[in-house]
Amino acid sequence: MSGVIESPCVKICAIDATTGWCLGCGRSMAEIGGWSTLAPDRRRTIMTELEARKEKIAGRDARSRLYRLPGS
Repeated sequence: MSGVIESPCVKICAIDATTGWCLGCGRSMAEIGGWSTLAPDRRRTIMTELEARKEKIAGRDARSRLYRLPGS
């Protein structure tokens, strides 16, 4: 696996305005931009946090739908 850097990118690139995390992979813009230069241990640490980040975004989105006005 020499030279290959694992990436969580799923090619759904949109940033959540509240958290600053990508809706597809859960990374921040800084993490996405610097991914190839991050130390492998830092990338692994971030990878372990991504599912929780995406769940937080999804949970916030679900809650926000409860407060929408009828017809919006």
